Amino acid sequence: MSDPEVKPAEGGKGTAKRDALRSNEHAVQALWEEKGAFESDPDPSKESFMVTFPYPYSNGHLHIGHAFSLTKAVFRAQYERHQGKNVLFPFAFHCTGMPIQAAANKLKTEIASFGCPPQFPEDDPEVRAKMEAEMAAAAEAAAKKQATGDKKAKGGKTKLVQKTGTGIVRQWNILKKMVPEDEIPAFQDALHWLSYFPPIGVDHLKDFGAGVDWRRAFITTFVNPYYDAFIRWQFEVLREKNKVLFGKRNNVFSLVDGQVCADHDRSEGEGVGPQEYVLIKLKVLPPDHGQARHAKMEALLEKAGDKPVYLVPATLRPETMYGQTNCFVLPEGEYGAYMVDATNEIFVMSARSARGLSCQVISGNDYYTKEFGKIECLETFSGDELLGLPLKAPLATYEKVYTLPLLTISMNKGTGVVTSVPSDAPDDYVSLKALQDKPDFRAKYDITDDMVVPYPIVPIISIEGYGEASAEFMCKKLKIKSPNDKAKLTQAKDETYLKGFNIGVMSVGPYKGKKVSEAKPIIKQEMIDAGQACLYFEPESRVVSRTNDECVVASTDQWYLAYGEESWTGAVRNHVLESGNFNAYDPTALSRYEYTIGWLKEWACTRQFGLGTFLPWDKAWVIESLSDSTIYMAYYTISHLLQGSNNLTGDKSKSPAKIDPADLTKEVFDYIYRKGDMPADSKIPAETLDKMKSEFRYWYPMTLRVSAKDLIPNHLTMALYNHAAIWEDEPEIWPQGYYCNGHVLVDAEKMSKSKGNFLMMKDTCDKYGTDPTRFACADAGDSLDDANFSRETADAAVLSLVNEEIWMNETLSASSMEGLRSSELIVMDKILLNEVNRLIVATSTSFSGMQIKEALKNGWHEMLIARNEYRAWCAASEIPLHKDVVKRWIESIVILICPVCPHWSEKLWKSMGKEGLAVHTPWPVAEDEDKIMSRQAKFLRESLKNFRAQGGKAKKGWTKASIVVSDSYPQWKIDVLTWLQTQYKDGAFPATIMKELKGWTAANVQDKKMIKFTMQFASFAVAEAKDVGDAALDIQLPFDQKAILAENESYIKSQINVTDIDFIKVGDGSDAAAEVPERVIDAVTPGKPFLWFR
Repeated sequence: MSDPEVKPAEGGKGTAKRDALRSNEHAVQALWEEKGAFESDPDPSKESFMVTFPYPYSNGHLHIGHAFSLTKAVFRAQYERHQGKNVLFPFAFHCTGMPIQAAANKLKTEIASFGCPPQFPEDDPEVRAKMEAEMAAAAEAAAKKQATGDKKAKGGKTKLVQKTGTGIVRQWNILKKMVPEDEIPAFQDALHWLSYFPPIGVDHLKDFGAGVDWRRAFITTFVNPYYDAFIRWQFEVLREKNKVLFGKRNNVFSLVDGQVCADHDRSEGEGVGPQEYVLIKLKVLPPDHGQARHAKMEALLEKAGDKPVYLVPATLRPETMYGQTNCFVLPEGEYGAYMVDATNEIFVMSARSARGLSCQVISGNDYYTKEFGKIECLETFSGDELLGLPLKAPLATYEKVYTLPLLTISMNKGTGVVTSVPSDAPDDYVSLKALQDKPDFRAKYDITDDMVVPYPIVPIISIEGYGEASAEFMCKKLKIKSPNDKAKLTQAKDETYLKGFNIGVMSVGPYKGKKVSEAKPIIKQEMIDAGQACLYFEPESRVVSRTNDECVVASTDQWYLAYGEESWTGAVRNHVLESGNFNAYDPTALSRYEYTIGWLKEWACTRQFGLGTFLPWDKAWVIESLSDSTIYMAYYTISHLLQGSNNLTGDKSKSPAKIDPADLTKEVFDYIYRKGDMPADSKIPAETLDKMKSEFRYWYPMTLRVSAKDLIPNHLTMALYNHAAIWEDEPEIWPQGYYCNGHVLVDAEKMSKSKGNFLMMKDTCDKYGTDPTRFACADAGDSLDDANFSRETADAAVLSLVNEEIWMNETLSASSMEGLRSSELIVMDKILLNEVNRLIVATSTSFSGMQIKEALKNGWHEMLIARNEYRAWCAASEIPLHKDVVKRWIESIVILICPVCPHWSEKLWKSMGKEGLAVHTPWPVAEDEDKIMSRQAKFLRESLKNFRAQGGKAKKGWTKASIVVSDSYPQWKIDVLTWLQTQYKDGAFPATIMKELKGWTAANVQDKKMIKFTMQFASFAVAEAKDVGDAALDIQLPFDQKAILAENESYIKSQINVTDIDFIKVGDGSDAAAEVPERVIDAVTPGKPFLWFR
């Protein structure tokens, strides 16, 4: 590898440094490819470390969000190589499911409708403007109509319009940004996507320096016969263990697609599941007030004859029906009267909820309607036409209640009908009270007094501390006056519902005296059995399929994985929470796994069309995308023998082990993966089978899987379940760790094409260079919170990397080395070496704990600061740098930054004349940190910082100063340190130290004004002890402050621009000490000298 020639950037100035980095990156990548730098095979002499990343979906190019999450795995993998471990980081591409098929179908429709190349109507600017205006107006009208009063409906733009700025999205135009236009027609065939995008993904990841063993790469679906065989085997084993079952189940469903819509099939609503409601049947009685608006209902009742007509509110609290006082509808809402064939009844509800009901069963295999997905609408009503109707409410104390207006009903949730229980529902209480207290409000909607006034609340549940009308109690407590007090109502509702369920006791009905939590399921079932109620399901929130269909919940025959099964769930829960064999790296993430394990139940694992693997025993079904991606990490361990390099689709003629996919029987996979018997009649040689088996046993268990946090409630938890099922008797080879990060913003804003900050990974690498891009990813953040990719950081990294390379090369040149010292080390030499030792350990700790930003801070920024201070001190003191110290620093930083900027490190490693590759070089060995010297260095650094600040306030012309130090703390600080010494045990403070400190301070600090200062000083001491140990709690500093400062006199003078300086110790009996003013003495404490100008 030769040094890249720096050429002027094409098309502009100022990119030469970037171009030099880019040229080197390509040269280094070629070298890695030539050397097989990241190809890993079993080595019994080394500890294995297998890290994986969820394979991305192959319907386009990777963006910076992919890159950010990916770097967590890339950085950790490289760090572990430096630790001497045998690291395997494989990669693959996911093609299963609906997204590719949906995109191909959409393209086919566009070409059929508009020609090839298509001439879209919006190509005409005038037509486009008109279309955009119509779409925006329609979106705004729909928002107002469907979600009146719902805060989520604010703004008139749909999600699509918000993302694109127009809402006019064509598949042809999407592809035109990634594919030559003359090749686009080929993408009408879904399989073409599988051969086109994955190889590009490989190239882009190589350009990103991902450090992947590409021999093991593959794509999914039946197109790859090897992976197809592996997934068939997985499901055969699951069925053998009774984990795959068949029957009717409620799942989120797309009527347009005609199948279940799982997370990866959705354009909106990932992670949303079915929500069970109870429909309460409020029988419509003959209208009794002679209002003209009831004419349609009167006609419907007459036409219905014996068929009862019900308003059917959806509720989560059937146990509260004893307290019904009325029913609410939205005056501007649109409702229909729908024929329910199963019960020969008529339900009045929203069209949206009726559509969902038509897909569900009332019991067993009996659907609500004769034809799945279709329901007959007998009449339509506005909400106003339903107001004032008399109703018979089941279980209610009142014989008759009325329909009243509620302006905050969302037609996007439930049925658009709300039953009112004002004793225990704050929204109902405040809305009913508004009608009772405001005659003008009643009159506006033609609600007569007898419909609303004589309906006081009915106490039904007793809650200790809240009485028998918790909603009234909370509304008065929070001073809620209006249905528009949304925040307070939400607080009141959450509190009353939680308390009611957990500690509430029924005070009416046959279950009076029984806890609500016990009575609720009984009352629900009794109402259903009595024909007073029925079950209804809908998605927890809006779900839209990739074919742009708003999904419902449907009861359909399907194959499903029984994730809720007790013993299976127990095994996974124990592994994650109790075994000590699983690392979630973050307590918040761990709690999310715990929640998901408790929530995840039966999962529809097949679809009737789309790309994927066909179910082995029922080929009418295709295994869906979240179910064929749960144990594929195990496939990586043998894929290089089955498929090998440059064989993503599994062409059997390229198989390195000459294996025919047809020979991968269940018995073969059982032998490789599950300690099965050697297959007696296999065409695969026994030595090949043994090799694959030993590969799997060497690499497993997977040490670490890295992912964005949105996969916790599905893929990541499902992977744990499937490992626990396939390797039921070997929990020691289940996944050992998952690290999850948040999403990434770009320049503190969500990525958006309309904002110009939607960054593709390859484009970003081309603009800034790969190493600067990786540098900015490392700096972006590490927690589950959203991180921030800063383009300014990437830009600054270009300058920093190039400048440091220049300085290192110049310093290490023969001519420069001749001018460096090689004599005995002086104090500043030792301080820098000690800092290097400290930062080697700190960087290592950060990488191993997946604190990447902290690793960058320690391994780069603080290393540079330490070198800069050393260099500045030597320059000010007119002392040359020390040859060995500089070499130690350079050799260390080159490897410390290598996980983040490996191309840069590789070039510097070669420049230093080192053998081998930087990516294979052991981590620098750190000698034990001298904690006292670290304190001395920090003392000098902080002192100089304070001196500069004090010097900036000095009067012009002052050239003489004294630095005043003190070895004695005031008594109150001695008291604090003495007490902290009693709390510091086994090298640490207790986790409750700050709480204990507050108690000690309250009891021992008499002057209340001193409490703040005491807490501040103690917090500082606690933080210091974490850095340097119990020495931070010494009453006397373990070093001579005056001597350290005096030794650095020349450096201090240069930093504060004084020509005459002396050093004074308070209380040493000297004449100089006696002259120090009281105000200066008060400002000096051990470790904090004061700069006194005079």
